[in-house]
Amino acid sequence: MAQTVLCGLLLALVLPGIPPARADETRPAENLRMELVLDVSGSMREADIDGETRMAVAQRAFNEVVDAVPDGTHLGIRVLGATYPGDDPEQGCQDTQQIVPVGPVDRGQAKAAIASLRPTGYTPIGLALREAAKDLGTGETARRIVLITDGEDTCAPPDPCDVARELAAQGTRLIVDTLGLIRDDKVRQQLVCIAAATGGTYTTAQSADQLAERINQLVDRAQDSYTATPELVTGSPDCAAAPLLTAGVYADRERFAEHRWYRVTVQPEQELRASVSIALDRPVNRDYGVLLRAVHPDGRELVRGTDAGSGRTDVLSTGLRWSSAEDLDRPGSGTDDTGRTDADTATDDPPAPEIVCLVISNSFSPAGGTATDPGMPVELTVDLVAASPTPDRPGLGRGWLLLAVLGLAGLLTGLLTGWATRWWNTVWREN
Repeated sequence: MAQTVLCGLLLALVLPGIPPARADETRPAENLRMELVLDVSGSMREADIDGETRMAVAQRAFNEVVDAVPDGTHLGIRVLGATYPGDDPEQGCQDTQQIVPVGPVDRGQAKAAIASLRPTGYTPIGLALREAAKDLGTGETARRIVLITDGEDTCAPPDPCDVARELAAQGTRLIVDTLGLIRDDKVRQQLVCIAAATGGTYTTAQSADQLAERINQLVDRAQDSYTATPELVTGSPDCAAAPLLTAGVYADRERFAEHRWYRVTVQPEQELRASVSIALDRPVNRDYGVLLRAVHPDGRELVRGTDAGSGRTDVLSTGLRWSSAEDLDRPGSGTDDTGRTDADTATDDPPAPEIVCLVISNSFSPAGGTATDPGMPVELTVDLVAASPTPDRPGLGRGWLLLAVLGLAGLLTGLLTGWATRWWNTVWREN
């Protein structure tokens, strides 16, 4: 699922015996690893893009991208449907090859391999995605696949949406961006599903210029954002056993109509800011929503999130803000306006940090025939910043003082208006 993220500062405090999950900002630098996956099936012979075949346009766009790929990028190219011209689906659905291995860009080798391609066979997208993931290997930062196709998979199983969910659930830090060459609802739905399952994006191109521009945009986006990889974490069904998080970005999976809990340590001078996004990577029934709440370990709700549009129809987002200064007048006798007991205030000890539980809830229900495993992709962002000062007593804009100020202002306004009216009437009558 995915959407641009901000990593906050790591929280210095670690409670004894409870190792927190950390979004590590000191990962070793890695080269961007990317593989372009091109559909070379028979349908790519169609000459419906600016009077040229889809294949010719794609080859030219690939050449432009190879020239524009930044130095240091490790780029590979895989094709599907490029070699088997027959009618045996069993054989045709195994037709995928890596024609350029993932490694430092050899522009001459890449262009020569691209020039030799001819539209041929079937469209085993699911198998090609699995193999592309193997081509890219493992690493500390995200790896990306850019899939360019003019049609839907003709070889399922494996279904490419299921493959994308499978790869995302394995925690392989793999993002798949998809690019469609024709406007077709079934193709679009499949490509959106693949992209959403892995946090990627879907786009389409209807001309040679658009195709080159779109691919270059995807390469540039990958180059800019590949280091911002969410840390994998598993939420708990309750607060007591929830993982302890520091500031950072985290990825998880949530089942339909599930609640996932996490904990954050908030210092007295800090404000907690959290947001969550859930990618709609499969068909769901209407009337759904996502809720993020901050809850005290004793079960009291501190604050709940408000909707924040993501700008995309395949992602739902919400966020919240909370600081200990907002937790006023807790229930129970013997507490002050910060929630501390008389025994607490009798000492000079500094206020203790608070544990805040974050709970992500959803009201999704699967449409008929929709797989429920793995869960929906979740991205949780946690940040801890200096708390904004808040008044500890009624001030301007609050309580009785505001009413008094407004009443006095009204009285003075009435007196001045009456005096001005009498003066004007007197002057007018004399003249």
